[in-house]
Amino acid sequence: MNPKIVIIDYGMGNLRNVQKGFERIGTEAKITRNKKEIREASAIVLPGVGAFKDCMENLEKYGFIDPLLRAIEKGKPYLGICLGLQILFSESEEFGSHKGLDVIKGKVVKFMPDPEHKVPHMGWNTIEIQKDCPYLEGIGNGRFFYFVHSYYVVPEEKRWVSTLTEYGAPFASSLWKENLFATQFHPEKSQDDGLKILENFVKRI
Repeated sequence: MNPKIVIIDYGMGNLRNVQKGFERIGTEAKITRNKKEIREASAIVLPGVGAFKDCMENLEKYGFIDPLLRAIEKGKPYLGICLGLQILFSESEEFGSHKGLDVIKGKVVKFMPDPEHKVPHMGWNTIEIQKDCPYLEGIGNGRFFYFVHSYYVVPEEKRWVSTLTEYGAPFASSLWKENLFATQFHPEKSQDDGLKILENFVKRI
């Protein structure tokens, strides 16, 4: 029996692409706006593309913040993708200062462009693994993943950083904290290595 995975539909992000990624590894993941289904899920996936402020406003509008925080507190596996990583942080400087979920202390800041590094950071880039992480099992240093973002996370505690990626300077491209694993890159767009991350996530449920 497959674990009950829900992909939270808060009106932003390529949810169907993420769902198709799970389908490709033989696992069902349901896209939902039902708070009861979120509360009863075995694991939660929160993808997202767009602005931090809009994301937090939509989560509030649909009443998802409380069940989301309760699920995390209970130790349910959480996979955050792109904005799903950023909203875990205390605040973002995107279009002003905006509060996040404050699950991980730190902030979200903008890349400073230079002649060699345009913003947004878009396309394939490599990761450098910083610590042993079950979600990265079977994936080596220097593997390529797909990115699309203008902002990146700066955690206060560097021990949560599981991979770094270089773009003008190194930034945290994924974090692992207990039951949370979140990536700035898009596993669902990252071919076999991305699917391997989804497989590793399912194994942890």
